[in-house]
Amino acid sequence: MAALAPTDIETWTVAPGLTYEEWTQPEPQGPVRIRMLTAKLNQPGLLLDRVGAASVRDVAPLSSLVVADHDLAGVNADFFDIADTGAALGVGVDRDRGLIHAPSTGWNLSFVLDKNGTTRIEQLNLVGSVTRGTTKVASLGGVNVPHVRLDTVNAYTQAWGRAAVAGVVDGAARVRVVQVVSGVVKSNVTGASFTSTQPVTGTLLIGRGSGAITLRSLQVGDQVKLSYGLSDAAVRVAVSGSAQLLKNSQLATTDNGELHPRTAVGIDADHKQIHLIVADGRSETSTGLTLVQLAELMLSRGDENALNLDGGGSSTLVAPDATGVTGVRNTPSDGQERPIPEGLVFRYSKP
Repeated sequence: MAALAPTDIETWTVAPGLTYEEWTQPEPQGPVRIRMLTAKLNQPGLLLDRVGAASVRDVAPLSSLVVADHDLAGVNADFFDIADTGAALGVGVDRDRGLIHAPSTGWNLSFVLDKNGTTRIEQLNLVGSVTRGTTKVASLGGVNVPHVRLDTVNAYTQAWGRAAVAGVVDGAARVRVVQVVSGVVKSNVTGASFTSTQPVTGTLLIGRGSGAITLRSLQVGDQVKLSYGLSDAAVRVAVSGSAQLLKNSQLATTDNGELHPRTAVGIDADHKQIHLIVADGRSETSTGLTLVQLAELMLSRGDENALNLDGGGSSTLVAPDATGVTGVRNTPSDGQERPIPEGLVFRYSKP
């Protein structure tokens, strides 16, 4: 049986090179309401960026983040530590602020815009170390990420926000916290009792398990150097997601089980454009999509590569309506916007 054609289609231009479209997608389980932003990446004046609150562990409605950053439109991005710190799980690179957070391994599959204007989906890994003199003390397992994995050392900078060490060590007993200010060790304490509600001053090095033992050698007054970056030095903007949906025009997921609201980013390299898509779900009027259905939708729109971003109650698309009034265009399944840590957004400045 041939696929049913989309219905109730609406579309308008948001800015030069940026269009908005919404429609109802017939699926075997019922109708799904889709919203989509299509952006020409070679359009002069149109910029793609990551947006987030001032602190990594802060969350806010996407509409608030868009307005505060003077952006036009966007969608929610990475999955996050919703029950505790609020921090995004993966890589976050901002056009203006640079690398903000990243793990060395684990949640690293990312959508990337590089310094040449090329987009791709790749594994982005943090590469970082702590050295004293010419001696490497430790490798970094993450910078400003919500969990310190067992037997690793993480770094938390002023971008993290409130210290609250207990939230990132998951109840571990063997923990050590080293405070470094201007390259000098200011304190070295044991345990997760370092629960300051004040913003991080300097950098906190937090070790668990053997990572805590490693940090024991640092003495107050020692001069240390922290260095870190990404495995791909050309990254200009990046956010992470959970599963690659399309790879070289082939479905890259077999997950055809659960129906949920979805958010995704797709790359149409042939036309030098990307799609940001939000599918509503968990309602009588919009059932949601499986990951396979989401991948098929992206493929039908001409994307060769696509990445699944945070879905469920987080799925949000903010854009101006046809009269230019900015607002939430989809219907979030929580009944209102869920506060989130970051999004993918567009802004436009007339060249």
